[in-house]
Amino acid sequence: MVTIKLNTWVNAPVERCFRLASSVEFHLASDRSIKEIAASGVTSGLLREGDTVKWSARHFMVRLTHTSWVEVSRPFSHLREVMTAGIFARYEHEHYFAAMDDGTRVRDELKFSARFGPLGRLMEALLMRRYMTKLLKRRNAALKRAAESNEWRMYLEGQPEIVALTGDSQ
Repeated sequence: MVTIKLNTWVNAPVERCFRLASSVEFHLASDRSIKEIAASGVTSGLLREGDTVKWSARHFMVRLTHTSWVEVSRPFSHLREVMTAGIFARYEHEHYFAAMDDGTRVRDELKFSARFGPLGRLMEALLMRRYMTKLLKRRNAALKRAAESNEWRMYLEGQPEIVALTGDSQ
């Protein structure tokens, strides 16, 4: 299994960063090079706990599909997506958001394993770790750019507010 950890500092409020990471439209726009679409499930708006979305994108000149289930959504601190169908044997993406005095720390932890036994492990080592790290870095750079400018308004204005649960309401 491959684990990729990435920290990104964003000079924007934690709520904005979390909502951008939850936005289907932002996800699709964050890396246009893979020509991704939301093929079924929740295909627009903000993803919430329990939502499922089937993504379709071009990777390595092949169109691949990947269905994710939002297993956990704790505004504005944690979002966990788990693959329910796709090319990986296992795929889990944890997004953590921490409000700091002057911005937000966005921490991603991506865990995946390839199918096909020893051949899959070889692909993980030679190809997949580097490819997935670059993909995650591009997405986080897009989140940083959008959150720190007025670009975020294109994806979030008009979307319903997300309410964070407090200790009193759980």
